[in-house]
Amino acid sequence: MNLASWIERNGRRRRDEPAIALGDRIHSTWSQLASRVAGGAGGMRGSLGLLAGDRLAIVMANRPEYLEVQFAAWHAGLVAVPVNARLHRDEIAYIFEHSGTRVAVTDAEHEADVRSLFGVVPSLEAVVLAPGPEWDALASSEPSALVDRGTDDAGWLFYTSGTTGRPKGASLTHGNLLMASLSYFADIDPIASTDSVLHAAPLSHGSGLYGLPHVAKGAVSVFPSSGALDGAELLRLLDRWPGMSFFAAPIMVKRLAADPALQGADLQGLKTIIYGGAPMYLADLEAALDTFGPRLAQIYGQGETPMTITGLSKADHADRSHPRWRERMQSVGFPRTDVEVRVFDTSDRELPAGESGEVVVRGAVVMAGYWNQPQETAEALKGGWLHTGDVGSFDDDGFLTLHDRSKDLIISGGMNIYPREVEEALLRHPHVTAVAVVGRPDPEWGEAVVAFVVTDGEPTTRDDLDRHCIDSIARFKRPKEYVFVDALPVNNYGKVLKRELRQQLRAEASPPDQR
Repeated sequence: MNLASWIERNGRRRRDEPAIALGDRIHSTWSQLASRVAGGAGGMRGSLGLLAGDRLAIVMANRPEYLEVQFAAWHAGLVAVPVNARLHRDEIAYIFEHSGTRVAVTDAEHEADVRSLFGVVPSLEAVVLAPGPEWDALASSEPSALVDRGTDDAGWLFYTSGTTGRPKGASLTHGNLLMASLSYFADIDPIASTDSVLHAAPLSHGSGLYGLPHVAKGAVSVFPSSGALDGAELLRLLDRWPGMSFFAAPIMVKRLAADPALQGADLQGLKTIIYGGAPMYLADLEAALDTFGPRLAQIYGQGETPMTITGLSKADHADRSHPRWRERMQSVGFPRTDVEVRVFDTSDRELPAGESGEVVVRGAVVMAGYWNQPQETAEALKGGWLHTGDVGSFDDDGFLTLHDRSKDLIISGGMNIYPREVEEALLRHPHVTAVAVVGRPDPEWGEAVVAFVVTDGEPTTRDDLDRHCIDSIARFKRPKEYVFVDALPVNNYGKVLKRELRQQLRAEASPPDQR
């Protein structure tokens, strides 16, 4: 099944209903969007000479044309390569070259970087500017018939954020993306054509994935006219486009929850906030629930299994009377409908509830493999299970708690220490606003726990934090060192770059002539 059939279908059935909105204004109806998608596909196959299976990269900030280009590429049978628009030129070049991108569509903000890759990336043949006359000309081409795609055909190359080494391109098939969308209906929300989805997070990442089930059902895709989002704008959009859902990283949920414009506001038009992609600390979650009410759903997934491994539903969040509610809110929830989830030891044997090991997943949503990387694919999909690299454990009720990435585990004096547990404890200190815990090589203990701490500016000492930790976690888990910093390093998706913190510690420990 070609996912672009959703556009074609809605273009017939919902002709004059809104498909895309920019702020409070209708940008295109479904018939208009279907026309531009089919025309864009015709231009891609005709004037650009692209063939089914060719790769087309999209390097754009969130804007209505993004969806036109993405679905036109699918309509034409191409493989879309959504590229994080915040990446450095050299990182974009790597993705183009690795994927064999033939054509890139970009906006004015990123045009110079993308056009500079002619001659640098051998496969790159053309760059199209959108919005503008170049894309308009393509979208006005003779419409192409919908190119047949099977469930095993690649639709989207999802490049990992590359926090360790070069990013890998997870090949997501039309079948993978269809299953992820159906799982949304099963586990998160039903969607009506009168609903809306707000694209406040990057379309190249989470928001693009969570938009798919809304497109399937004919809901309107809304772009904030500001290009960002604050509480006041959210209220205006809710008034114009009710039944609104959106995906957000935890840091965005935290900021919106604290926005004065939303305190006590009427949020009746808000349907669901899906959050994920990084840990949501309990104190931040409780504050968000106080602001938004029972409208939050958590998703744990990876690019290799889009949108879906486990989840905490809106009902789970709302069930505050449950005796283990706080514990459950610190988990990543229950396995989703479309997958099997297990915890394996280092020999790939399943572990019982209560024991920690690597989280593994299998199901129709799991990627076909890494693009042109057979060795990495074989390692990741060993034994038919996707090995996530995350360390976790199930409780007796089937809720999965993540302890850390396997590479983040700290072993000190023979004891396993999961940084997140220490981070949770430190974040309960009234003056700590952000924290990241890593291990530093230690000649006596093997590794020592080091906490990088951001405070609110109030006087806070190492002894203050030490006493606070001892009150809530085992003494051996408390940091041996506290490093006070103004901010934590993050990547383009807002994830803390612990690798950089470890490198900083290694550099400080090295003799000057070895640095």
